[in-house]
Amino acid sequence: MADEANRTAFMELQARMFDTTGKIKQLQTQMRSKEGEKKRAYLTLEELRQLPDDTNTYKTVGKVFILEPKSVLLNEQEQKFNESESAIASMQVSLISACSVAPLVAALQLSELQPQPAGSRLVC
Repeated sequence: MADEANRTAFMELQARMFDTTGKIKQLQTQMRSKEGEKKRAYLTLEELRQLPDDTNTYKTVGKVFILEPKSVLLNEQEQKFNESESAIASMQVSLISACSVAPLVAALQLSELQPQPAGSRLVC
């Protein structure tokens, strides 16, 4: 009877571990994407800041280039940079909370009931 209750609890925790592992991988992918956006915005800002204020600057919209003042492009890039930073910070908080549950599940999985299935390694 106790073995059956342990087995049921183990199966539930194992399912949570698989879900948590998937969420961790998804968050890591999103964070890499946001890091790339942040870097592009930073590099664009650096290039724009080097230009004189009277320089004609163009914004791409699809296949079209639209003449925009330098200040507008600077504001857009600063906004993208700041949005990327805040998104990365919130993803890091989510990742930390997901990783705090994962070791508990992994410890239970390494315990007495079953060997760890292949491909279920946690990435924290």
